[in-house]
Amino acid sequence: MTAVRQRKTGLSRGLWAASAVLCAGLLLSGCGDAGRFQTATLQPSSPAKPPRPAQPNPAAEREHERILSSYGGAYDDPKLEALITKTVERLVAASDRPDLSYKVTILNSGAVNAFALPTGQLYVTRGLIALASDTSELSSVLSHEMAHVLAKHASIREDQARQAAIVTRVVTDMGNDPDLTALALAKTKLTMASFSRAQEFEADGIGVGISARAQFDPYGAARFLTAMERNAALKASRAAADPRSQDFLSSHPATPERVQNAQANARQYSSPDGGERDRESYLATIDGMVYGEDPSEGFVRGRRFLHPKLGFTFTAPEAFTLDNTAQAVIGVREGGNQAMRFDVVRVASEQTLADYLNSGWMENVEKASTEEMTINGLPAAAATAHGDQWQFRVYALRFGSDVYRFIFAAKQKTTESERNARETVGSFRRLTLEEIQAARPLRIKIITAQPGDTVESLSHRMSGVDKPVERFRVLNGLDAHAEVKVRDRVKIVVD
Repeated sequence: MTAVRQRKTGLSRGLWAASAVLCAGLLLSGCGDAGRFQTATLQPSSPAKPPRPAQPNPAAEREHERILSSYGGAYDDPKLEALITKTVERLVAASDRPDLSYKVTILNSGAVNAFALPTGQLYVTRGLIALASDTSELSSVLSHEMAHVLAKHASIREDQARQAAIVTRVVTDMGNDPDLTALALAKTKLTMASFSRAQEFEADGIGVGISARAQFDPYGAARFLTAMERNAALKASRAAADPRSQDFLSSHPATPERVQNAQANARQYSSPDGGERDRESYLATIDGMVYGEDPSEGFVRGRRFLHPKLGFTFTAPEAFTLDNTAQAVIGVREGGNQAMRFDVVRVASEQTLADYLNSGWMENVEKASTEEMTINGLPAAAATAHGDQWQFRVYALRFGSDVYRFIFAAKQKTTESERNARETVGSFRRLTLEEIQAARPLRIKIITAQPGDTVESLSHRMSGVDKPVERFRVLNGLDAHAEVKVRDRVKIVVD
């Protein structure tokens, strides 16, 4: 939750990222603080000729800071950085432009994502690194992103985005013909979507070629596309919210056609199992890597959210699934008829919480419903608001110098929805010293399968993950019928 990570961060207008149900009736504003994150970049060099240094680019630097703030900052792991440096050096040397310089940042996020800026800055999350099963799969992602830079796709996307913004602005100024407006915007979006699909196929082809020439198994791309699709499907089963909002698949769709295309590209270079996978070295490198959310920045365990650094916790209602997004902690009830949002906002110390709730940041607040109270020794206030289709119950709590906000949305105001809101806010409390000290991150652990071990027995050794059997299979690239073999090295998640 970046809003909590950044302590004083508010909301941008309309930022209800995890579920459309939370959009109704809200107009929000705020600011961020990206400066507290440190940049960790890797600059591989080419043995052929010195790489051309990247030119300073204020726009790229701003985008870099925005990316860091959205993905939890940079992840510091010397072993992993060394592996990526070595991998990128091989890929650069095998590319058509060994003179280009790339900077790679590992992002401290459990999301599965990777992307590139036109300047050659590449980003890969530790969530993606955890999902990959060997260096060839990771190389397929890195070479794919390098291909976007080589083919100038990133620059073209920026131009497309600028053109779309111009079209939107012009159409908005054209008058009151809704059909014309819709047609113009639809054409713009269709053009961008089609072009993006073509870019992905082109980048796949270039990337597979780079990996193959660097002596990596070119089939790693097809394997990893399949792994990402399975991971997204597993995540999608947890909640009604869009499961790919922060993931690689949202901008890199892994359609069956694309997987088949990646396999066809690979067959041009080698037979299956013909290239280097470097599995043992890869698994040794990621052994002990943080998995999922970083507890120092707040994390979800089941229905509970804990923030050891800021020292508080709360528990969501029964049947709710919590998701710690970049903007807030979002909860959605099974069936999608109730939802909640938790974040931190700026409120002047001299302003009362009741005055804040009625200050206009949210529309249709019933001022007569506003009440002040104390929750677990903390000053608080609550109010009711309504939209066309949703009813809202809003709470603000002052905890130290910060004000935290709970917003509950329900299709219909019921005894259950009222109780859910009341009990969730009532569970907000300080963490004890023992709880703070015990809040350890989940980590990847590499173990060797012993005689008698099965997928089921090994998955039961996992901690802090939902659907451990399915998660174990996805993490280890095992399909629904595959079994582990004695002496196989496999990934499990432990605390």
